[in-house]
Amino acid sequence: MSRLFPLRLMHFERLRNDGPLIVMPNHVSSLSVLILSLFLPEDIVFVVNTEIAAKLSFALRFRRHIPMDPLNPYSIRDIISAIKGGMPVVLFPEGRITTTTGIMKIYDGIAFIAQKTGVPVYPVGIDGLQHSRFSRLEGTMPQRWFPPITIYVDEPFSLCTAMGQNQKDQKSSGSDRILKALERALFRSRYHPGINLFNELLEAAQLFGLNKETIEDINQKLTYRKLLLAIYALSEPLQRRLAGEERVGVMLPNAAAHVVTLFALFRINITPAILNFTSGPQGILDSCETAELKTVITSRQFIEKAGLGTHVEKAAEKARILYLEDVREEVSSFGKLKALFNLALKRRTRPGRERLILFTSGSEGKPKGVILRHDNIQANVMQACTVIALTAKDKLLNALPMFHSFGLQGVFIPLLCGFEVFLYPTPLHYKIIPEIAYDRNATIIFGTGTFLQGYGKHAHPYDFYSIRYVITGGERLKEETRRLWLDKFGLRSLEGYGCTEASPFLAINSPLCYKAGTVGRIFPDVTHRIEPVDGIERGGNLFVRGPNIMEGYLIHGKGFVPAGEWYDCGDLVEEDARGFITILSRLKRFAKLGGEMISLNLIEELATRCFASTEMAAVNVSGGKKGEQVILFTTVKKASRQALRDFIAASGHSPLLVPARLCHLDSLPLLGNGKIDYVSLKTVYARRSQRTGPTRPTTMKTMRKRAPDHHGADIKGITTRKDGVLFATPPFFHRDLSELALK
Repeated sequence: MSRLFPLRLMHFERLRNDGPLIVMPNHVSSLSVLILSLFLPEDIVFVVNTEIAAKLSFALRFRRHIPMDPLNPYSIRDIISAIKGGMPVVLFPEGRITTTTGIMKIYDGIAFIAQKTGVPVYPVGIDGLQHSRFSRLEGTMPQRWFPPITIYVDEPFSLCTAMGQNQKDQKSSGSDRILKALERALFRSRYHPGINLFNELLEAAQLFGLNKETIEDINQKLTYRKLLLAIYALSEPLQRRLAGEERVGVMLPNAAAHVVTLFALFRINITPAILNFTSGPQGILDSCETAELKTVITSRQFIEKAGLGTHVEKAAEKARILYLEDVREEVSSFGKLKALFNLALKRRTRPGRERLILFTSGSEGKPKGVILRHDNIQANVMQACTVIALTAKDKLLNALPMFHSFGLQGVFIPLLCGFEVFLYPTPLHYKIIPEIAYDRNATIIFGTGTFLQGYGKHAHPYDFYSIRYVITGGERLKEETRRLWLDKFGLRSLEGYGCTEASPFLAINSPLCYKAGTVGRIFPDVTHRIEPVDGIERGGNLFVRGPNIMEGYLIHGKGFVPAGEWYDCGDLVEEDARGFITILSRLKRFAKLGGEMISLNLIEELATRCFASTEMAAVNVSGGKKGEQVILFTTVKKASRQALRDFIAASGHSPLLVPARLCHLDSLPLLGNGKIDYVSLKTVYARRSQRTGPTRPTTMKTMRKRAPDHHGADIKGITTRKDGVLFATPPFFHRDLSELALK
């Protein structure tokens, strides 16, 4: 077996244990029994389903085994007696050979055995056998006779009987514990630190086939072969142009050319810093200064169509502008032949600076650079693939910008997991994106709650007929949006949670573990703790650590600041008994009024229920009798402060939740990732508060003099009524430049 299969056995020495124990592997293929029977210690006995035992009689003749009828409760009692008598056993907790790439449901009877015996349980993760000819994934995963196989034995744990808990709940909690342990073992069998993402892409191409289609945008479709040839060809002139540079800015739209550029930089060990072109010219300049960039790679066509001339002029004050059109002209016929030669040899890149930089947006005065190692990104890809069952037949529709970590991972996951991704340049085309999903038979769609609400309103009920997973994150999913997708399309939205610093996913709901209103369970191999916060009774501050957590920050004017052992997420969360996480609020989304901590999210929720609209945004500003005051922005013209006060009183909530003012806008400003731009809202109110004299409309000209452009916001006028309600007309919005590019 060692000669036939490239076997990687990890930590098998942990099983050299005297006394009874339980080995629990995932059941990927019928070969898993044969391989384990050859390499596990000889005294370990296999407990096998009677039906499977009959099919695997040849493999099992080499090992002691006990057939178990899952329908006979006395079989479980016999196994418990054997273990208590000192017998070490192998139990397959899934009870069957898996038909997915992840872990299937865990049977409560297995948890019952572990609880009643109390012996050490060793989770075993087996990866690679899903690609064997003996798996049950033919048609959904590429099949080989002798694929590489990794078997990882994780650290043991024990299940004990909980006092005061009924037997059903004990079995359920035990099954959950086994599932989490198996997911961690499977993840560790797949995660290999010290990698370069270009080499990982090369391995994925070899596994899934060079002719497998992998990326499509509005102009072209690329197979792995075409993608790798483009990367090899582009990396040569880039290496000459960027000699001696460690970091390079990248300002490109959601397109295949962006992906080619990133992997070309990975190949030549230069760190790309992806610039958020919706942050405005000053934001681009600040990012260049923060990362100390000497060069910014962009495209003339993109700059011209998107109207980003001012951004380029600002960036040119700090860095050299390098256009892809000029680099492409340097790719000679010899360069193309060399690319073919490199691909034929499957030439990998050497270890170097395996880094990528993203910039945070929202509440910071200057952008912070988040440094992610390739290890962090690959770990997060493997964590996602362990929790969500993905196949080579899937197709992801991703319109989220790649300067946002959610959108960027929407590129790396399909590329490294062997399925296709369709890149669309803007998430704001609410009518077009459902049509693309329908036309391209997409099976997975990424989107924030705001974007999903827009797609749901404009889509035909059959547009998402082929969708298997609706993955949402970046902001809290509103109940109205969840119900819309469930009622109109019959699809559960799998809400997740994360942050740029975590590459970005930390938790997600899955078909196997789902609870509405939560963001699911924490990812495998991520350790977390929740600390209480003074003044807040419910929930606590979330801290995490794991292989997907960033290396550190680049701070404007300070340079590199390494990450600590624990990362402070800055979110107020609550965890239930089964491990489901509920995000209550950002800790920064609290106002302190009269010594009380007031949740801005709760104010938004109450206003949403009062006025039957999700177009609500609450901000806290300094001033007022209580030290701070809350301003509520809304697009509902009929909304009034008095109506909200009455509703809050009738609901039994504190009168401190009543905002000091209501401000009416034609539209709420959004960041490029779909989140509400609270910074722009605070800026508008601050500038408005500086006005003196009678309350008369402010013209666009005078407002722009008083409030310089912030994050691309276009402010055209504000009027104040006698009752203190503000009106802004015409629309106040955050321009999405990629939408302009498409136009």
